[in-house]
Amino acid sequence: MKIKLVGKNLDDIRPVLSEYGLSECSGSENVELIVTYGGDGSLLGAQRDYPDIPKLPLRDTATAPTCPAHPARKVIEKFLNGSMVLQRIPVLEAVCRGETILGINDLVIHSREYVSALRYRVRIDGELYAREIVGDGVCFSGVHGSTAYYRSITRGIFRVGVGLAFCNSTEVVDHLVLPEKSLISVEILRGPGVLTADNDPRKIDLEVGDAVDFRQTEKFAGIWDLDGFMCPDCRTLRHRRK
Repeated sequence: MKIKLVGKNLDDIRPVLSEYGLSECSGSENVELIVTYGGDGSLLGAQRDYPDIPKLPLRDTATAPTCPAHPARKVIEKFLNGSMVLQRIPVLEAVCRGETILGINDLVIHSREYVSALRYRVRIDGELYAREIVGDGVCFSGVHGSTAYYRSITRGIFRVGVGLAFCNSTEVVDHLVLPEKSLISVEILRGPGVLTADNDPRKIDLEVGDAVDFRQTEKFAGIWDLDGFMCPDCRTLRHRRK
């Protein structure tokens, strides 16, 4: 199998992969599997750089310790013996002024000035939902991302559809869980703002009059054993180390 290894502290994991007959191929042509070694950020970065290739995420134990059920060797053995599930995570899209930015966790509009709130208007499937909302911003999330920033804002998660969370709004606005084919349009009434996706360093600056269209695409990110990678016990160990 032709694999590519991405992440940090890669010299720590190369000997382990070699034990199982897995070695990196030179270049990126015909790569069949991306092995990410690190944490959530390494996986999200690999998805941006190699969107069409399945990923096998391994946690870098130097920075993201694992519970006894998920050390690298056990994960690799499970992958090689065919007992692992390839999960398909929907890809989210935001479009503004002809520019497109993609993510699998969440897409976020946020105020670009710390001392000034955003004012924005929201339409859902062409229908006006809110004439004006004042606050720090708005988060568009998929099911996978509902356990990330969406949960930080709403204190809740969802299992189907897409989510819209309003961050520190002055109005009483209910957070929304919408059908997965919904089209959400956010128009900036007072800025400036910024549009981001996951941990992507690329940002789109927003000014008054700009409109951002959010939707869940028909594309998917293929990730092996994502549930194991997101194991609550592993995350508890990570937080204890911090």
